Amino acid sequence: MPIFAVTSAQDFVRLVSDLPGVDMLAHDKAVSRQASLTKPAGSLGRLEELAIWLAGWQGKEVPSITKPCCLVFAGNHGVAAQGVSAFPSEVTAQMVSNFKNGGAAINQLARLAGAEFKVIELELDQPTEDFTIAPAMSEAECCAAIQAGADAIPDQADFLLLGEMGIGNTTSAAALAMAIFGGKASEWVGAGTGLDATGLARKVEVVSRAINHHQPEKLSAFECLRTFGGRELAAIVGATLAARHCRIPVMLDGFITTAAAAVMVRVNPFSLDHVMIGHMSAELGHKRLAMELNKRPLLDLDMRLGEASGAVVALMIVQAALATHQGMATFDQAKVSPHD
Repeated sequence: MPIFAVTSAQDFVRLVSDLPGVDMLAHDKAVSRQASLTKPAGSLGRLEELAIWLAGWQGKEVPSITKPCCLVFAGNHGVAAQGVSAFPSEVTAQMVSNFKNGGAAINQLARLAGAEFKVIELELDQPTEDFTIAPAMSEAECCAAIQAGADAIPDQADFLLLGEMGIGNTTSAAALAMAIFGGKASEWVGAGTGLDATGLARKVEVVSRAINHHQPEKLSAFECLRTFGGRELAAIVGATLAARHCRIPVMLDGFITTAAAAVMVRVNPFSLDHVMIGHMSAELGHKRLAMELNKRPLLDLDMRLGEASGAVVALMIVQAALATHQGMATFDQAKVSPHD
């Protein structure tokens, strides 16, 4: 059952503005538990941070993940006509078929991590508008994509991993990040699917032209999303927002998912407190984007595949954090003397 309805920009702003917060009692109990386990304080590093983060959002001193779900949203982009990708737009649908047939990297990783996998196609036969000329989506189209993301979360899901597929969407993500945080196109635009130097220069020019045309400093967060985003980016926003209202922790994948979710901080600076970034993408703009959000990606493996691959690898680290938090003996239980 849908937990909310987004039919207008006003709905979006209202839902992002009024969000549940972390359960500080559960958070503090998890901190105390970590201090009681048979190890020097802080010796498990970020594994301790992960366990405490999960405890606060699940509202349990000892959290668990029993139904992780990986959602990959797929959409096509009109801006691809500008020659910003090394692959043609039909590859989006071809890769969706590959996902469904179990042949992609994400299928293998999700199976290994024990995560349910779903791919959600978003009107692949109807690309967004070329945003160098007009906004990518109308208000109604953007709202529908946000709603599709929110509605895609399965019942009983307790951990969400978000990814995407869409030829041209690194261009969309770079333009969206630049619209939200400023800077130069050359600081946000990367090689994407493997552009050469000529292709990269063309992509930088396309993003610069789009930004100059739409003047995002005059636009709201929602308007930035509908102007520069794609349906899959808007769906990522919807899934992230719905997860927050359901108190489900979220692991984003790389540059594109992070750029999409970052729209929410323009409305509410605390809107991504339930979110972590799975890995530092090799895509150029991701490091700056993570810094702008004050988030440190969990892994740095030089990955730039997308399709939630980095998020699912990060899930396995989260599972390690939970195993230690749940299973280790306390000093009292093990009859080990605590530190002085």
